[in-house]
Amino acid sequence: MPTHKLNEVMLPEIERHQPPMYKGKTVRIKYVTQLPTAVPSFAFYCNLPQYVKAPYKRFLENKIREHFRYLGVPVRIFLRKK
Repeated sequence: MPTHKLNEVMLPEIERHQPPMYKGKTVRIKYVTQLPTAVPSFAFYCNLPQYVKAPYKRFLENKIREHFRYLGVPVRIFLRKK
């Protein structure tokens, strides 16, 4: 999937429901890209990936499944430092 299409869909969703703050620090997700693996894998690049917890990762996974119809297949989410 092209990165620009993925960003067009996911970044507005992230703006509507931003990651929770951790110790007064705001996590900002800059962009997302699909990784070249057999299993659908997505890398979200942000400033503080260590502060994003499992519930928000599930939110991102569910939004990807909702918009791109990845039903019945595993989807992996990675958060990386930008």
